[in-house]
Amino acid sequence: MDLKKLAARLIPDENLPSLSDCEKAYPPRVLKEGAEVTRLAPSPTGFIHLGNLYSALADERAAHTTGGVFYLRIEDTDEKRKVDGAVESVIRSLKYFGINFDEGAEIDGENAYGPYYQRRRAPIYRAFAKDLIERGLAYPCFCTEEELDEIRRVQTENKEITGYYGKYAVWRDKSEEEIYAALDKGMPYVIRLKSQGDVNIKHTFRDAIKGSITVTENNQDVVILKSDGIPTYHFAHAIDDHFMRTTLVIRGEEWLSSLPIHIELFKVLGFELPRYGHTCSLMKVDGGTKRKLSKRKDPELSLDFYRAQGYYPAAVIKYLMTILNSNFEEWAAKNPTASYTEFPFSVSKMGRSGALFDLDKLNDVSRDELSKLTPEEMYEFLNGWVKEFGTDADRAHFENSGYIIKILALIMGAGQKKRRKDIERAEQSVRLFDYFFDDTFAPEYSFRFDGDTVNGMLSAFAESYDENDDNSAWFAKLKTAAASVGFASENSEYKANPEKYKGNVSDAAEIVRIAITGSPNSPDLCTVMGILGRERSLARLDAAKR
Repeated sequence: MDLKKLAARLIPDENLPSLSDCEKAYPPRVLKEGAEVTRLAPSPTGFIHLGNLYSALADERAAHTTGGVFYLRIEDTDEKRKVDGAVESVIRSLKYFGINFDEGAEIDGENAYGPYYQRRRAPIYRAFAKDLIERGLAYPCFCTEEELDEIRRVQTENKEITGYYGKYAVWRDKSEEEIYAALDKGMPYVIRLKSQGDVNIKHTFRDAIKGSITVTENNQDVVILKSDGIPTYHFAHAIDDHFMRTTLVIRGEEWLSSLPIHIELFKVLGFELPRYGHTCSLMKVDGGTKRKLSKRKDPELSLDFYRAQGYYPAAVIKYLMTILNSNFEEWAAKNPTASYTEFPFSVSKMGRSGALFDLDKLNDVSRDELSKLTPEEMYEFLNGWVKEFGTDADRAHFENSGYIIKILALIMGAGQKKRRKDIERAEQSVRLFDYFFDDTFAPEYSFRFDGDTVNGMLSAFAESYDENDDNSAWFAKLKTAAASVGFASENSEYKANPEKYKGNVSDAAEIVRIAITGSPNSPDLCTVMGILGRERSLARLDAAKR
């Protein structure tokens, strides 16, 4: 059979690049020894989840801790699944969590190894497919979907491995006359790899994460070019990883079954195989058993969950680092002020079995990280969340940055030795100071004393209140007001004769606290009233009277 003639008939393009031109166009990168080139290569389907962030963080750390390159490639060979805006969503979501690319699709800067959309690289794939046909390592297959379904039915019935191989690869050894007859009839076709593998032969493969694993040779005649001339993922990724000079591919363990195909493709293409590292699945404990995180069952799998709930991005990343490398947590404890980027990340120390994702543990990390922020840093974080997810009232409130920062300094315990450590999310934090604004102040006056006592305490304190008082003077006036309506002004007096008083000074303060904040619990009340101002404070004391 004249394979060059057949290749020209199957792939008639006259302006395809030569294979040597491709090598010249995408030369080896000039990087220091040991530098890794990694990539995130999602399909533009619009849904980016925690597993993507987990892998992206591993890719980014592997590249940047070695002085390498981390790039974004969009694998858009499946046009049916494409979602408008998906690429921008990927970049935006990852950027929110501090994951930035050095080059790639929609990235400004040096992009010498592009284009980074696979559909725009079609001539390269077609040139290599044509070469494989000329070398007798690929051939046309004219099977219809119905014929392929019948092959799968027979294989399933016979309890055989499903696929296009051996006696089931019906077009593999067709004669020249049969192939040209099908072409002359205008029958649609795909181009398949003519596998040289033997499933009876096994090899030891060194996985960058899992270590030594056993891999069976591939014998599947997989499709490399679809009927529309666009490559399959298997074929395109091998060519792209070679010409983008990828050194390390970190991907989910679900791709282990495809590893034999990829090993053979790199071999027949004459390319050096990059290192592969297969990550373990993210798991959770559900009813006492472990299972994979599920799109359907677990909202925490979606990155939108963390943004909508207002998790601090650095906290999510820091928690994921504890899953990626088991020694990160110990390192972080010894280096509490250091950035996670200073940690000596190692792919070889990634977990080999299911990684347990614990939302409670993330909440602990988030509380700790938020407690380290200054009021100004907290404002910037919360303001970003409010702009996207807050109410109209929230957005209006946050326009007064100075006022909000005063509130945050009080709530967070700024300047105190023990910072507040019970705030874990933006949504929770913003609701903590609703009472500082009249339009969101919704008190439920649950006083423990009768109306006359409440009214007397509020009136007595209002008469003496001076916004210029410091905490000591403020508290002295509170005690005087308390004594005037029957409360003990000193706790020692109350303990000595509790039946003589309506309550102690703390009980009296609670009446004022509920009037001002709507709750029996709040930060330092003197400071709260100082932030609210005299006019609003007195108005609230009056409004709370029974």
